[in-house]
Amino acid sequence: MSQRITIDPITRIEGHLRIDVDVEGGKVQKAWSSGQMWRGVELILLGRDPRDAWTITQRICGVCTTVHAIASVRAVENALQLPIPLNAQYIRNLIILAHAVHDHIVHFYHLSALDWVDVTQALKADPDKTAQLAESLSSWPGNSKHEMRAVKARLAGFVNGGQLGVFANGYWGHPAMKLSPEVNLLAVAHYLQALDVQRKANKIVAILGSKTPHIQNLAVGGVSNPLATDSQAVLTVERLLAIKGWIDELADFVKNVYLIDVAAVGAFYADWTRYGAGVTNYLCVPDIPLDEKGAQFALPGGYIEGGDIAKFKPIKSFNDEFWREGVKESVKHSWYDYAGEGPLHPYKGETKPNYTDFKDDGKYSWLKSPTFYNKPAQVGPLANVLCMYAAGHEPTKKYATLALDTVSSLAKTKVGVDALHSTIGRHAARAVRCAVMVDMLADQWTALLTNMAKGDLKTFNKPVFPKGEQMGVGFHEAPRGVLSHWVVIGDGKIKNYQCVVPSTWNACPRNEKDEPGPYEASLKDNPIANPELPLEVLRTIHSFDPCIACAIHLTDTQNGAAITVRAK
Repeated sequence: MSQRITIDPITRIEGHLRIDVDVEGGKVQKAWSSGQMWRGVELILLGRDPRDAWTITQRICGVCTTVHAIASVRAVENALQLPIPLNAQYIRNLIILAHAVHDHIVHFYHLSALDWVDVTQALKADPDKTAQLAESLSSWPGNSKHEMRAVKARLAGFVNGGQLGVFANGYWGHPAMKLSPEVNLLAVAHYLQALDVQRKANKIVAILGSKTPHIQNLAVGGVSNPLATDSQAVLTVERLLAIKGWIDELADFVKNVYLIDVAAVGAFYADWTRYGAGVTNYLCVPDIPLDEKGAQFALPGGYIEGGDIAKFKPIKSFNDEFWREGVKESVKHSWYDYAGEGPLHPYKGETKPNYTDFKDDGKYSWLKSPTFYNKPAQVGPLANVLCMYAAGHEPTKKYATLALDTVSSLAKTKVGVDALHSTIGRHAARAVRCAVMVDMLADQWTALLTNMAKGDLKTFNKPVFPKGEQMGVGFHEAPRGVLSHWVVIGDGKIKNYQCVVPSTWNACPRNEKDEPGPYEASLKDNPIANPELPLEVLRTIHSFDPCIACAIHLTDTQNGAAITVRAK
């Protein structure tokens, strides 16, 4: 007999996601992913000046702010076929990359590591043995005996004080926890160190973007950062040199801590390479443009069908017809109505809410169901890494090989690329992507200074809106996957605007053919040791890094009051 488990909210950040699973025989038989709030930003944009869209859309989320700003200006620029000065591309790229590095570090250590790490068991660890293990894996200076002893003492202070502080909400003692006390202590130490390291990435975004979250320096046509070599009032070489110092510190942590920690967790939880694959159609887009027209990219994108990297098909630019024609959204199981039948292309997308309550076989989510050529697709770091690997991107191949070799050494068995199609594989792919991003940060920093040294200080091209209708799409390979904004402009005003975001791709309900979305499919056959403590469900869903504000929003039109939700 099956048992229904409902987890609401399931996320540690932007917690508007409900997951329902039917469990039988200790395994998940069926799952439902339900976005519990409505996003109506598209309606707010109708009739507005397209140059204002980026400031509004980045308010979709307080976490993924930068990514919506980037996708939005790219959409309008694509509609106008407006070239972007090289300096503006480089500055945007630095912001994008720093944001991604920050996001990946925070996701692993602060949003999902506690699904794998038993903090209370760290109190049983020998800190000297922990340091010995850590120093055998990397040269990170925070792996010393002194540091591990201090962390254990700090943790003991939390516990003796009657609370665990930031570690309070966890399934401590759960039978699915496998790490030794020493590895648990190492993870706790790196968790605390990551709190300091992630600030370095945010400083880069703040300096280049004027603030964070919600950067202020973007404009349709470039960026508002004036460049100079002899003025303290603008983005100077001095400030850029400070940024380079933070890039180097981030690179040290990512390569000597994050990448190795994920490999160690993967080795201890090798059984989790058998769970969580779900949808193996992988979609990603190219990013980090290197020219003024957005036709050349440092990072490749494309599509893999059925998990077979030999079937990789590239996506080359914003104007690539393979990309532009492939995206549609269904609302068969979503709380919306379409005027016509079947899925709609985003240029013709509609945002007409119709709430009907949660119905297992009917409508049960505020998220639409995107498809790529009528098939569900997984997006995110796993899709990104697999597609870049298939495209022959050498930095991706280098770090993927390093991560898999480290796992193989620790697990004492050969672990190949196929193991990435899994819950633990998504964490490994995110770490690989982070290493690629931090190297690209240094490359883009060099490119900006090299271009400035040539005397080119231009950062903006003025947009001109012609009469008639223009359509454009801006995409960005955001930390959680493919983000695209689609705009239809008529006589200089927005006629239609649709955001197809990573969390919609992955957390969507069943599509027009009743096929499950990536979250739902990934939970099939996941083990559940204790239905009262469904840690295994959290592990798989958190491996996608869910951040559902991008997919949903809610407002009270009667009195304007906000809704406050408190977890008990």
